[in-house]
Amino acid sequence: MFKAMNLDDSTSKSANQVTETEKVKCLIIGSGPAGYTAAIYAARANLSPVMYEGLQPGGQLTTTTEVENFPGYPEGITGPVMMEDLKAQAVRFGTDVRWGLATKVDFSGPVHKVCIDDNKIIESEVVIIATGATAKYLGLDDEKKYAGSGVSACATCDGFFYRGRDIAVVGGGDTAAEEAIYLAGLVNKVYLIVRRHELRASKVMQDRVFRTKNIEVLWEHQTKGLIGDGVVEGAILWKKKGTPDEEEVTIKIDGFFLAIGHQPNSDFVKEYIETDEVGYIKTIPGSSKTNVPGVFACGDVQDSIYRQAVTAAGSGCMAAIDAERYLSEKHG
Repeated sequence: MFKAMNLDDSTSKSANQVTETEKVKCLIIGSGPAGYTAAIYAARANLSPVMYEGLQPGGQLTTTTEVENFPGYPEGITGPVMMEDLKAQAVRFGTDVRWGLATKVDFSGPVHKVCIDDNKIIESEVVIIATGATAKYLGLDDEKKYAGSGVSACATCDGFFYRGRDIAVVGGGDTAAEEAIYLAGLVNKVYLIVRRHELRASKVMQDRVFRTKNIEVLWEHQTKGLIGDGVVEGAILWKKKGTPDEEEVTIKIDGFFLAIGHQPNSDFVKEYIETDEVGYIKTIPGSSKTNVPGVFACGDVQDSIYRQAVTAAGSGCMAAIDAERYLSEKHG
């Protein structure tokens, strides 16, 4: 991890490839609804925010074809266009938006240091972490091939588009059970693809799954691939893979939902910032404050429950307000 170093020490510079140091008042790491909203509020509060967008500018929504549940867009909007709108609004008020990835941090002192792309150090009085979370996938080429065309990792976001159709949900935990039940209220039929012979979900969630008539659990099934002409039209499964009873099964579906969890993008701050066992950043309830004064977290990197664009935006607003109040108290 990035440790405090003497930036005038040429040996340290060489070892860490540090070529530049910059001081700013407010640094926002990550974009997406949380980061851009934080930037809008921080810029309007004269915090002169600097934002580094990360590997996926705009966050997870840039992979979503249609967004219909974000207030203010009655006709719906594509994820990439919505993120460009939010970015333009942040820039309009003076946010300095940059390309770059935060790779290491040093939150041990009163000035917070963040290393960008392993060669530049940003020193900031406040840091807002909005790096989001990454949905876990099975690793199939077809998941990329049909991304936005039948493959989704968010039932609440995309389930509406599959009303009256047949879909599949992959997973055996609480998230998979919850999403299968939610989707069952919208679609014709839900296949719940479970790798084992039992669910890992809690007993309450299992009971709800079993009571939902249009959910069919496919025990001991694994996904081999997806089929379809441009969009998902079916899935090829292995039943009892690796056993004498192994067989290949094809199901007809229009949607394929991954529900095997998310990985919060918090590894680079874990040495200093408290997280739960999965990696979600812990914040003081009712705020965006972390265990380190002057460091705030918003969006999916600290939200394991809702994971919606509108809640991420709301938490981004909280982070900017918390940061502004922190600076006001610090400087009197």
